[in-house]
Amino acid sequence: MKILHFADLHLGVETYGKINPETGVSTRLDDFLAALDKLVEYALESKIDLVLFCGDAYKSREPGQTQQREFAKRINRLAEGGIPIFLLVGNHDLPNAIGKATSTEIFQTLSVKNVYVSNKPDVYRIETKSGTIQIASLPWLRRSALLKREEAKNLTLEQISRQLQEVLTKTIADLASRLDPTLPAILAAHVGVDQAKVGSERLMAIGQEPLVLLGNLANPAFDYIALGHIHKRQVLNENPPVVYAGSLERVDFGEEADEKGFYVVDIETDKQTGRRHVSFDFHPVSGRSFRTISVNLEPGDIDMTATVLRAIGSDGEDKVRNAIVRLQISAPEEAAGQLRDNEIRGALKEAYFSTVATDFKREARSRLGQALVTGTGEQAAVEEIPPLEALKTYLEANYPPERARVLLEYGERLIGG
Repeated sequence: MKILHFADLHLGVETYGKINPETGVSTRLDDFLAALDKLVEYALESKIDLVLFCGDAYKSREPGQTQQREFAKRINRLAEGGIPIFLLVGNHDLPNAIGKATSTEIFQTLSVKNVYVSNKPDVYRIETKSGTIQIASLPWLRRSALLKREEAKNLTLEQISRQLQEVLTKTIADLASRLDPTLPAILAAHVGVDQAKVGSERLMAIGQEPLVLLGNLANPAFDYIALGHIHKRQVLNENPPVVYAGSLERVDFGEEADEKGFYVVDIETDKQTGRRHVSFDFHPVSGRSFRTISVNLEPGDIDMTATVLRAIGSDGEDKVRNAIVRLQISAPEEAAGQLRDNEIRGALKEAYFSTVATDFKREARSRLGQALVTGTGEQAAVEEIPPLEALKTYLEANYPPERARVLLEYGERLIGG
């Protein structure tokens, strides 16, 4: 039995995109749909038995009609191809108000064949072409669904967090107790785990967001624990496997170095012993790349623009082309009038989107004290030193020789003016 596990699609992210004049929607929508198309093609060509989506179909809790239409097209392709799809509700899929429908509930309402939607903890038995599989579902649960207001009265944040963990742990144990041990079983959960490394999707409500302990999640009753919510893909446990698939497409520069894609899980049952063996492999999806180019300019650089252009070129044109690029320049104050902005932006013209940020650092300047050493080697009070001699001393103390010489020439003209 082969299961495809992915999560955190987040259709509707528009950062670093442009408005397509023909459709009126962000061009970034095409990036996310292209990644989903690659997944759908793989599932159909590889004869996947089940596609398991672990939550957050959209960025917004109230997605636009175009986003919903395009998502439904891809789900329909899988369903018509004979592949069951299990859709778990994530925190971004929940409506803003309790009682409203979730963004994926329409598939359940229309009873779309081969599509299963879970918005509450339950155990599903799904028939695939390779047999029956059990999916224990743990969708994103609001805090109010886990802990009644009366139970939270007069509790500290730490006590509330402990209570939430206990409820989640009990829910997982209850799901495990309802499984048929003779059938393969997967826990699909959209939840934060205490040992997970967080990517772009920050855990904003520290101490209040429901977290589950890894030891309580890795229940041996499950052959595989498929997770969503954290954008950074990671394997938290090997036996049984506890896996975050991560987001399917990069959302921002916080995910620049992350490889994106999905997992394919193989569950094989020994016909003689009945024991099940589980293996899983990550399949990368080539999405929109993010590139950070950092340049540190030094005082005395005679052509700072050329230095910046070399840094852009060193990344290779193929890496800049069609990438979302941010150029970060750290420069001395003297570079303010030397950088040729048109040339720099021209070097980034092949990028899909680019930003340039320059940080001009003010250097600490030596001040002339009450006395200084003159060119003759004698010490004299400041007020006794001729202006040109004082300027020369100051420039030599604060600038490279070549730069000091040029500035002194201008100073001589002004003073002699």
